[in-house]
Amino acid sequence: MARRQGQIVHRGDHRWLVRVFLGRDPETRRRIYSNRTLRGSFRAAQLYLNTRLAECEKDKEFLGAQLTLNQYLDRWLELAARPKLRTKSLADYTSLLGRYIRLVLGQRKLRDLAPLDFQSVFHEMHQKKLSPRTVAYTHAVLHAALEQAVRWRLLGRNPASGVEIPKPARAEMRVLPPQGARRFLSHALPTKYGVLFALALTTGLRPSEYLALRWSDIDWQDETVTVTRTLEKGSGWRFAATKRPHSRRRVRLESWVARRLWHLYRWERSKPDLSPLGARPIFRTRTGQPINSDSLAREFKRLLRQAGLSPMRLYDLRHTAATLALSAGVPPKIVSEQLGYASSAFTLDVYSHVLPHMQAEAAKRVEALLGMAEERKKLAGRRKPPQSLRPDALFMNAEAS
Repeated sequence: MARRQGQIVHRGDHRWLVRVFLGRDPETRRRIYSNRTLRGSFRAAQLYLNTRLAECEKDKEFLGAQLTLNQYLDRWLELAARPKLRTKSLADYTSLLGRYIRLVLGQRKLRDLAPLDFQSVFHEMHQKKLSPRTVAYTHAVLHAALEQAVRWRLLGRNPASGVEIPKPARAEMRVLPPQGARRFLSHALPTKYGVLFALALTTGLRPSEYLALRWSDIDWQDETVTVTRTLEKGSGWRFAATKRPHSRRRVRLESWVARRLWHLYRWERSKPDLSPLGARPIFRTRTGQPINSDSLAREFKRLLRQAGLSPMRLYDLRHTAATLALSAGVPPKIVSEQLGYASSAFTLDVYSHVLPHMQAEAAKRVEALLGMAEERKKLAGRRKPPQSLRPDALFMNAEAS
């Protein structure tokens, strides 16, 4: 006689234990049950049992019935994530899943996972004072992994959907004002990284982009640089294509920066080197290796201290370049293309702190276009408004008309 797939056990005082048979452990062959105690009528307990049995019957259609979460994540990282991710991104995914998800839920069957299980994990991360960005990033990676399980017919639904997580706060942005930028350059230009910092401050390229530049990327006649690759560090250095199509772009160099690069190029050309000149990285160590961004960040902070400026991230040179360009009246569309952003709307959202200044400048320019600067000066010098601007005069003119 076949065993029952589910049963209801009376626990007294309108309490019922509902047991649902889930299968056997693949290693120990022990029977596994899902147990839940309910309060209420026997009819309510029977309804719950019928619902759970229907769900289990439906889950048998999917292939993930015997896979643990750990087993599935191993396959997902290898088959789906690795072919399309950069080395650093793959390492980040593996680290987040291993540190926060696998340790808690890794041994659970894939089919048994529910949104509440993951909600508990993210609540625990929040209790440990982890940043909202870390929680959101972990959830995004997990959700993507389990969404692929649905497409592979390992699950009928994504149990990471519907989980509430705190919204990550936007990272604090610090920028150098024009006077601070000039002071920084005065201290940076005489150093060995002077040309590099000048390029970063005036173009807004990402560190991974300007550290990957080669001499063949520069058009000396047009004074432009073409961004086509980034520099990544995993077990070793490697060059990779830019992450998004719109990140591949041509950026105009300021003439003084182009001249400094030209002098560096002529010096490089005079040095004996077996590698073709055009294929050499522009910025490299004495041994010919690409510059480590961590070492560059330390030098950047040292120069900031030397110039008496507040500390900031190396990446904030990119934000400084964008802010200076917008403050100088460069159209947001041009700034967006220079930075490699998808749209000018995103650029204005990120650099909204520049908008009040831009609006004030726009008002002055239109005023000058209309030739009303003198009119503003006349009104500014009066203690009382002229008769034509008094409210009673305006009403009388309206009645007369």
